[in-house]
Amino acid sequence: MPHNLNSAIHAQHWRPVRRLRQGQVPIGLRPWLLDPGSLTRRLQRRCPEGGFRVELLAQHMAIPLACERQRLGLRSGQRVLVREVRLCCGERPWVYARSLIPSTALRGPLRHLRQIGERPLGAVLFADPGLRRDELEVVRVDPRRELPRVLVGLTTLRGESEVWGRRSLFWLRGAPLMVSEYFLPGLPEGPQ
Repeated sequence: MPHNLNSAIHAQHWRPVRRLRQGQVPIGLRPWLLDPGSLTRRLQRRCPEGGFRVELLAQHMAIPLACERQRLGLRSGQRVLVREVRLCCGERPWVYARSLIPSTALRGPLRHLRQIGERPLGAVLFADPGLRRDELEVVRVDPRRELPRVLVGLTTLRGESEVWGRRSLFWLRGAPLMVSEYFLPGLPEGPQ
């Protein structure tokens, strides 16, 4: 699986947003990182003239990492649909996202999540009036050592000192889904 996340990034110290210290997050990134609303909508507004697009990198069934399994409350050996995408403005990647959907959630009314392809998952989630989102967690990673292999080749990451990410559990019709988003260099400061 060439696009699989390495385990170091998810073994990082994810912290609830409420535990962030003042000034810990770069000021221009803070509105992106802490916004509980739809990231897809915000990116679409910031990307001129409809240039927002989703680049599907990988989608497959897999056993989640132990820390992901624990966060999702899954049994050992339970499989998830892993979806990895880059959210881009034109050709410029702004966000790398990894979503995990337990196989049990892909039955019944949520089975359509297998076929969303290059449509944004956020648009599907936030369109559901029953959606519930748990508290955001954040992480700071060193791109020289701990980023997913799929991002290491991006020239925009060379020499960068840090990349921030956030994750949260979404509850859709009683099923948990985990979405992790990493904000890449070149992302404009603060969403509008």
